[in-house]
Amino acid sequence: MEAVDPTVFRLAIFVLAIFVGYYVVWSVTPALHTPLMAVTNAISSVIIVGALLAAAAHGVDGELTKNVMISKGAGAVAAAFAAVNIFGGFLVTQRMLAMYKKKQK
Repeated sequence: MEAVDPTVFRLAIFVLAIFVGYYVVWSVTPALHTPLMAVTNAISSVIIVGALLAAAAHGVDGELTKNVMISKGAGAVAAAFAAVNIFGGFLVTQRMLAMYKKKQK
């Protein structure tokens, strides 16, 4: 029996995750949006810790190899994307909560 190529296997998991994520996000009721955003911000906070660890990577004896530079670059990009997600989530949550406040005359 022939084994499945790991790249194809990972790609299939990625495609399935896209479909599951799409259907999960679009089935959320508006009342649950704010708590969902809070959880998303918490997940992004964990991602940013991992991204900072990747950005601080160093090789054996402190040498900068190609793999170390790729890790540093990917960590910096991941930290930037996670930061945008965190701050954007806070802005969206704040805007949604403002919709429920009574307007002052």
